Amino acid sequence: MITKHVPQLPFFIAGDETRLAEVLHPKNDLIDLPYSIAYATIAPGKSSLPHTLTGSETYIFTAGQGMITVNDITQKVEPGVVVFVPENARQSVENQGDTNLCFYCMVAPAWTEESEEVSS
Repeated sequence: MITKHVPQLPFFIAGDETRLAEVLHPKNDLIDLPYSIAYATIAPGKSSLPHTLTGSETYIFTAGQGMITVNDITQKVEPGVVVFVPENARQSVENQGDTNLCFYCMVAPAWTEESEEVSS
């Protein structure tokens, strides 16, 4: 069993400018897992940089209000919304609320630096 407490994980600023903590990753946790899970926050008025992944990404929103754009289609997000983003889709997330927008990201196969291309 592996148990983690997200607030105690080390956070860093990811390449797409989200504040991120890796929750589970097969490289870091030495487990056979076909995906990785991260927890991200975006401050009010901020957004992630547009980016693409060679794999798919699933977002699970847990707090805040915002918008997600996938290949020029924009949708409102809030707690309880789950969004699947297919491989190679251009995506970004914007916080339109007055509190942090918080969400889990599941990337399959597991995220690697080489699998992501960030635009400015």
